[in-house]
Amino acid sequence: MPEATPPLSSPLSPPVARVEPKTFEQIGRTRVDNYAWLKDDNWQEVMRDPSLLKADIRAYLDTENAYREQQMAPTAALQERIYQELRGRTKEDDSSVPSPDGPWEYYRRFETGAQHPKYARRPRGGGAEQVLIDVDAQARGKTFYKVIAAEHSPDHAYIAYAVDEQGSEIYTVYIKQLHTGEILPNPITNCTGDFCWSPSSLYLYWIFRDDNGRPAKVYRRNMLGDEDVLVYEEPDDGFFIGVTLSESREYILISTGNGSQSEFHTIWFDDPTAPPTLFHGREDELLYTPTHWDGRWYIVTNADNAVDFKIMTAEPGRTSRSQWREFLPHQEGRYILGLHATKDYLVRAVRSNALPQIVIRHRGGAEHEISLTEQAYNIEMAGGYEYDTATLRYIYESPTTPLKWFDYDMGAKTQVLRKTQEIPSGHNPDHYQTGRFFATASDGKRIPITILMRRGTPLNGSAPLYLYGYGSYGISMDADFSIRRFSLVDRGWIYAIAHVRGGSEMGFSWFQDGRRFNKRNSFTDFITVAEELIGAGYGRPGNIVCEGRSAGGLLMGAINNMRPDLWAGVIGGVPFIDVINTMSDTSLPLTPPEWPEWGNPLEDPAAYDYMASYCPYTNVTQKAYPAVLSTGGLTDPRVTYWEPAKWVAKLRPHTTSGKPILLKMNMGAGHAGSAGRFEYLREIAHDYAFAIKAIGAEEAGGPF
Repeated sequence: MPEATPPLSSPLSPPVARVEPKTFEQIGRTRVDNYAWLKDDNWQEVMRDPSLLKADIRAYLDTENAYREQQMAPTAALQERIYQELRGRTKEDDSSVPSPDGPWEYYRRFETGAQHPKYARRPRGGGAEQVLIDVDAQARGKTFYKVIAAEHSPDHAYIAYAVDEQGSEIYTVYIKQLHTGEILPNPITNCTGDFCWSPSSLYLYWIFRDDNGRPAKVYRRNMLGDEDVLVYEEPDDGFFIGVTLSESREYILISTGNGSQSEFHTIWFDDPTAPPTLFHGREDELLYTPTHWDGRWYIVTNADNAVDFKIMTAEPGRTSRSQWREFLPHQEGRYILGLHATKDYLVRAVRSNALPQIVIRHRGGAEHEISLTEQAYNIEMAGGYEYDTATLRYIYESPTTPLKWFDYDMGAKTQVLRKTQEIPSGHNPDHYQTGRFFATASDGKRIPITILMRRGTPLNGSAPLYLYGYGSYGISMDADFSIRRFSLVDRGWIYAIAHVRGGSEMGFSWFQDGRRFNKRNSFTDFITVAEELIGAGYGRPGNIVCEGRSAGGLLMGAINNMRPDLWAGVIGGVPFIDVINTMSDTSLPLTPPEWPEWGNPLEDPAAYDYMASYCPYTNVTQKAYPAVLSTGGLTDPRVTYWEPAKWVAKLRPHTTSGKPILLKMNMGAGHAGSAGRFEYLREIAHDYAFAIKAIGAEEAGGPF
């Protein structure tokens, strides 16, 4: 192994990772991993302190970064142009729409040139600003610094905020006394960053993470001291934990669950030190979420085979499933996403035919929907602090329409536009067109496709195509607006989103059809979408670059193995690429909770065999792969750094195309990349420059 990174001025050969076979045997199966050595046995400590990474692993990653930088050197000017375009579309002195709460309005704002925001408030109706947290000042001189959550207490006396200083998602929660400006001593360490205040503001509930990084316990801290009292301990290491305050501010809710079952415990606001009360016990394949409104519980659930969910009600103190009563019946194709409550209104978010909707119900029973007209769009509730209000804030956007924040009067059915996302360098939606159409899978399923392009872009296959996909965990890829895409679209590219199975765009069954023993549907759907786009003139084989991040990186690895001939380039962002090894490693924080999504290869031979049949890392074979960019973060606890590194190590000796296989390892960040907003734009510019070079554009110095 090299001892130091070679200088970029000298020609570099593609790095060759040493082969060190390691044999794994489980449930009668044997596999050999030649690059398992890239996993540092001390990885938990590396998450806390990256300098502890083993020297040979660091040397290899440094060499890979140096090789990638040299291969990308001809795109340096292009990267800078794209970065300046992205920054030019970013309003630097931006601010969120203030959210009222009692005597104050709370908001977040950026100053020109600042990488990080300030959290602030001002008196309702006008008055001097009070800066609560100056994140940019706190982040100065640090490689990574990110505030993931900040929440003021209901009495406005405190603000709590969770900080990650490695990108490892190991958080410290600080509590600031607002009238003095002092940070209270003994911050909460080794926690998940999830917390909530009691309605009285006397207590803060927070979640402890165990040595493997899993949320394990809920504690309560008294503001009159710093004693932490255990409130709840989760016995199943395959369950996640959350804690929140009900919108009515009458209950603390402790949520536990995984992708297949859920369970809630409640604490009445008038007795905050009481043990939590079980709402309803966990059952296989039963999901439910309770919302407190109008003195009752309203429960979104898939009980009784309600695949796309229904709404039930229950009285306080009578919340076991046998006591639930139907409120809104199940309707196939109408996927109920969740509820939002104010004093007189219960609002539900729904998805139908791959598009979201908001339906508002008055306590008297009358309902109406916020109506929208574009072919493809996204609308989502922005929430708020106040319960006794008739105002609903929502955000509207589409691939061509920048974000718009509306305050909607649910009684008068009128609205006020509070803010439109400003694009300083200019943006005319009329210059672009968006569309929604469908491809048909071999089993007859209709797969939604969202398109963005400049008006007049020829549909004869000549335009390069950028195809994005995800397809896991029931997460929907909505038809949203992003300033980033226009750096491709304005260069003549067509940008498309393949809404493959595994997401929830077409309902909860769309998710079920792309998980566990149906996972291959995600991959074949993506290929079907590519072929549909090619047939309709939106692209041609070898002139398509595709991208997926995290579990979307699994999608990229699979379609790269299955149809490498279709792609000019493949970008796997922090890619979950080594499914069989990761799902067999119980030391990793996400492995037991994710068995419902992927299967348990430690106990189920069928799950092992199915997983092994598609695992992108396992199934790399000798073939002409396209150019590949694999990105990772050294402190990433979700997709650990060795997954993208191992993928590159295995791909390179197997490809016969001569196209480069590149690794971009961020040595000072985790799953989400750089914390600073402008630093992150440089990462996007790098990835887009790779895409442009992959198709051989002259602007990128020609092909690789």
